[in-house]
Amino acid sequence: MGLHQRFSARIYFLALRDLRSRPAAEDVCSETLIRVIEAVRAGKLASPDSLPAFVAATARNVTHEIRRGENRAGPLEEREFPAPESETFADPAVRRAMETVLQRLKPREREVLRLAYFEDMSKEEIGGQLGIDPERVRLVKSRALKSFRELYTRLTKARG
Repeated sequence: MGLHQRFSARIYFLALRDLRSRPAAEDVCSETLIRVIEAVRAGKLASPDSLPAFVAATARNVTHEIRRGENRAGPLEEREFPAPESETFADPAVRRAMETVLQRLKPREREVLRLAYFEDMSKEEIGGQLGIDPERVRLVKSRALKSFRELYTRLTKARG
């Protein structure tokens, strides 16, 4: 069963429920499937088992973007689908800096970021796994990203 056949009806229903517009729901469905294909080709999916959660998270993000009026998808004909890169991370210095920064974060912050960005879990799923309130997950994630940015900026300025 193809990606479109497996997920398009669910994506469309979720988008229609949130946006209450058939054309907008169709846009969400198309854009979500495009982003998922691009992510799979780029090797950003941790495992095949995480595909449904990844699709749902991507659909939520696209729905929020459309609701805010940002980043509307252009016509499908104008989209480019680049071939996957052979390396997932080209610059070893940047990779080392990011690993250093991640090690300096608090364990809970590091785990929330891992679950959110590598396991593609929602705040509800993360909260359930870590035993914390979903709204607290949002706060921990926000603070972790802020700390990451600050630490990374300081580290890269000190090196260069």
